[in-house]
Parts: sequence; C-alpha cells; structure tokens
Amino acid sequence: MTSVLFDAPGPRGRVRNHLLTLLSAVAVAAALFWVYRGFDAKGQWEGKIWEPFLLADTWEHYIIPGLVGTLKAAGAAAVLALAFGAIFGLARLSDHAWIRVPAGLVVEVFRAIPLLLLIFFIFYLAPTMFGGGDYAFIAVVLGLTLYNGSVLAEVVRAGVHSVAKGQSEAAFAIGMRKNQVMRMVLLPQAVTAMMPAIVSQLVVLLKDTALGYIIAYVDLLNVGFKILPAVHFGSLIPAAIVIGIIYVMLNMALSYLANLLERRSRRSRKTSAKPVAPPGAEAIGLRSGGGLDSTD
Repeated sequence: MTSVLFDAPGPRGRVRNHLLTLLSAVAVAAALFWVYRGFDAKGQWEGKIWEPFLLADTWEHYIIPGLVGTLKAAGAAAVLALAFGAIFGLARLSDHAWIRVPAGLVVEVFRAIPLLLLIFFIFYLAPTMFGGGDYAFIAVVLGLTLYNGSVLAEVVRAGVHSVAKGQSEAAFAIGMRKNQVMRMVLLPQAVTAMMPAIVSQLVVLLKDTALGYIIAYVDLLNVGFKILPAVHFGSLIPAAIVIGIIYVMLNMALSYLANLLERRSRRSRKTSAKPVAPPGAEAIGLRSGGGLDSTD
C-alpha cells in the first residue's frame, strides 16, 4: 500500500533498505565494541568498582534518597506547572486585552529565559529576601514551574485552537455562554489532543531536575556524580551508567502511563482536534492516532 508521503519500495529499493539496515547495525555494534574496549582498557569492568552497587547500603543511603529527591522535585514542579499552564493558557484566550496581554507577556518572558538562569536567580535571590536557609529545592521547583508552565500554557492555547471551529459555533448556536463552551465543549476535546504534548513536556521536566546538581540539590545526578564517587573511589562511570538506566526507566514508565491515559481518553470521547506538540520541546514516541503536529 502507498500513502501520500511514502511509496512502498520495489525489489531494488527493499534490497537497498536491507543493506543500509545491515550497515547501520554493524556501525552501531562497532561503536559499542569500541566503547566496551575503552572501558575495559581503563579497568571500568572490574568487579571491585561495581561491587558497591550490589550492596543494600549503597541503595538505601545514596541512590534511593537521590531518587526520592528527583521525584519530589519533579512531582511538585509537574503539579504547579500544569496549574500555571492551564491558568495562563486560558488567560491568553481571553477576549479582554487587560487579561490576554499580561498573560502573553509572562508566558513569552519565562519561555525565553534559560531554565538554568531561572534556577540560579531564584536560588541567590531567596536568601536576600527571606534570610538564610536551604533554598535548593524551592529554586529547582520554581524554576521548572515557570519554564515548563510557560510551555504548557502554549500547549493549552494550541490545544483549544485545534478543536474544529464548528464545535464552538454549534455550542453558541444552542445558547451556551463562552465559559460553558470552553468548559463543556472545547476543553474536554482539547485535553485529548494535548495529552501527548503534555506528557512530552513532563518528561522534559523530569530530566531537567538534574539541573539541581549545579546548586547542590540532592537528586540522582548529584548522588551519581558527587557523593558516590567520593565515597567509593573510582565508581564514577559505573554510577553514571546506573543513574542513566534509572532515568531511562522513569521516562519509559511515564511514557507508558501517557499511552495508557491517551488510549482510554480517546476511547471514552470523540474529538475533532488533532494532537498538538509543545513549541520548542522534545517529543517522545507516543503511539497516538497520528503523530505530533505543530500548531500555531
């Protein structure tokens, strides 16, 4: 079968594709072998430097507390970012300029400022305003909230715009007010369309908690690259591999949950909206009905 964007390859095309696949597999295997030999030459596969990760104390006193720190920051920031995005995204759709313009200014400003700069600014400003204390957690959470919330505000706005115009026109035609149209017609359909983009941005948020390393927030990255190598000398590379695997598992679990929620929401309601993608955010492979489309 053929599609608009792709023609099924013929016999020669299939041979060419199989050859390219084989060459790519060989290249990847060669790269992995080169990495393995390099680590082996430096003694990174010796049992003594991997032994700490087989001990319960390492997990109990270092890795699990770091994981808890990452999940605490990600969970708090995710809830606040979703609330921020919903409020300012809907505010940008207001008919009143005194609401729409300031909301747009806030969203554009915090989208434009680098996340690391936001974290630094909050971390060093808080002691001058509230006195001494440990503000690492607050700086990480607020920085993630402001940046990712601004991106999610654009997702909300694009999601509402992705619903067919006839939906709102029909609702107005039967006498609904604007807040009823938004609450009962547009948002239920937009949420289904926004789900891939929202979860994609939450994956970005989870990974960005690693920026807390710069201000000594105790998370997975801090444990893996500062604390564990100091306690168990020579374990930097093994710690990095273990921490990386944990991050991959967290993101895969979040992606699986997103796929499950999206399938259920699409079965439970029909929508005229197409999936939207967060502007400037990383996309993950969600098995939605048709991929991630960018909107206005």
